[in-house]
Amino acid sequence: MAINIKTPGLHHFTLRSRDLDRSKLFYSETLGFPIIMELPTLVVFRAGATALVVRGPEADTPEGDKFNPLRVGLDHVALACEDEAELERVAAALSAEGVENTGVKLDETLGKKYVAFKDPDRIAWKFYMT
Repeated sequence: MAINIKTPGLHHFTLRSRDLDRSKLFYSETLGFPIIMELPTLVVFRAGATALVVRGPEADTPEGDKFNPLRVGLDHVALACEDEAELERVAAALSAEGVENTGVKLDETLGKKYVAFKDPDRIAWKFYMT
């Protein structure tokens, strides 16, 4: 029997970073997410209505570890976009900042446009038309 959880959606998500200071700069200065809390081992940002938590490495985090979307776990994070002009603006701004990205692409399966990019730990993100 299904549990049928009643939820309006995502509350927060947490990413692990190899370099918390570098990630803090990327998410706050490059992407412009406001910082809503900062502790020695983590930073919490506001990404629209969702909290994004970035934690620094732990003692047993492998040296040189990087994100791999082919492993079990997180594949990518997608933020919703409601305005195609904003999608185009973000794609151009990412390129201007030197952030690796796809430019605006069309998801052939769903017929929606998006831009995919990677953070400094190579965690995959998409800005995706709703």
